[in-house]
Amino acid sequence: MDFRRGVQGKKGGRMDEIEAGFSKLMDRIKDQEQKTGALSEEVRKKDAILLGRMSKAAMPVVGKAGLNLLERGKQDPKGELYETRFYPDKVIVLGKTDPVKYRPDDPGKAVMDQFCVLGENGTFSELMYSSDGYVVDSFRQPLEPADALKIYGYDVMFMVYRAMKDYLEGAEDLVEALGKVLEFVFENPVAPGNGKK
Repeated sequence: MDFRRGVQGKKGGRMDEIEAGFSKLMDRIKDQEQKTGALSEEVRKKDAILLGRMSKAAMPVVGKAGLNLLERGKQDPKGELYETRFYPDKVIVLGKTDPVKYRPDDPGKAVMDQFCVLGENGTFSELMYSSDGYVVDSFRQPLEPADALKIYGYDVMFMVYRAMKDYLEGAEDLVEALGKVLEFVFENPVAPGNGKK
């Protein structure tokens, strides 16, 4: 089921050094997440501060590259959606996790999909979808950067960085500096675009 209405931004699926670097960095992120328990609380707080600052810097990117997600709709017997309503603001989807059992706003609704998104206002949200077989609806709640890292891992930080790298114009120095920070955080992985170890 596709909860998106439209995607704007760069087109094309080029598998070049950027994609190869992204793939290697995602592998490194998974390795790092297994070591998260060894990180001190102080380090995690600083990571959350960095992610919060990145989200504010990425605000122009969301309007440019974001998409509108389904808020509510009806589903026909073939699974097609109709009478749909979408959230008015654009978001970038940063991560997905194993869903909680029930929605906080209605314990009678099981959660089938759960996402972390970054909105146009620079804030993170958690988006939970439920379906009774006829109506698909959602619950959206704000999410602090620290909670985004705790629930969704460092993927969210990298996805914000990647969106900035791909779409933020006129801030090359900032993006380059963030790339160096992420290289340091993840022990010098292959940075997107440079193809070096």
